[in-house]
Amino acid sequence: MDYVSALLPPVVMAAFFIGLVVTIVKSQGGPNKSKEDAAVDAAMARAEAAQQQGRTPDPHSA
Repeated sequence: MDYVSALLPPVVMAAFFIGLVVTIVKSQGGPNKSKEDAAVDAAMARAEAAQQQGRTPDPHSA
């Protein structure tokens, strides 16, 4: 019976992981895809703008 108790946790974790991957794959696309893409694009634009504003010219580079 030791082998059952040794194999049970990895089997349970594998089943959970497979279920998680299936859920993620099923949730991709669909009617909310354009909203999700727009939200990601807006976040990327904000991060890029903040990064550009944070840069200052290096006085030693000229």
